[in-house]
Amino acid sequence: MTVDKPVKARFSINLIVNARNELLLLKRRQTAELGPGQWGFPAGHIQDVESAEECSARELAEEIGEQTRLQLLRTLGPVRDTFYGGIYDVYLFHYRWLEGEVRLNPEHTDYAWVAPDDYAGYDVMDGMDEDIALLNLWPVGYLDPEKLPPALRKNNN
Repeated sequence: MTVDKPVKARFSINLIVNARNELLLLKRRQTAELGPGQWGFPAGHIQDVESAEECSARELAEEIGEQTRLQLLRTLGPVRDTFYGGIYDVYLFHYRWLEGEVRLNPEHTDYAWVAPDDYAGYDVMDGMDEDIALLNLWPVGYLDPEKLPPALRKNNN
């Protein structure tokens, strides 16, 4: 991957894990521009007037509602994407779910708490396996090796 390409956009991506080590996935509506009908994380485009942290908070409020309590565990980024031609900078936010209720906005049709053993059964957006591996949330054996850059395929076993 070449990192000297100009950045087309920046995104904040929120990976939320509950006490059972399950990840929160949101199912995107069929008319979504990116990943229609696929499962993804609460995430979004960082606007020119906001920081990655501000975008993370805004997207969480918009996509899962404000009736939640989360603990920020770790951040990582910017990381250059590997699935969209290296034109996006991605900021990853790892949260622990403490309590609350998920209330979806119209961008999503469903949500699921997904255990590592069940993850392969979900049609997920490109880049998600890499995000999980970069934050070392689950061993890479649960992830699709074809969706991981070579450097991450052997890490975290």
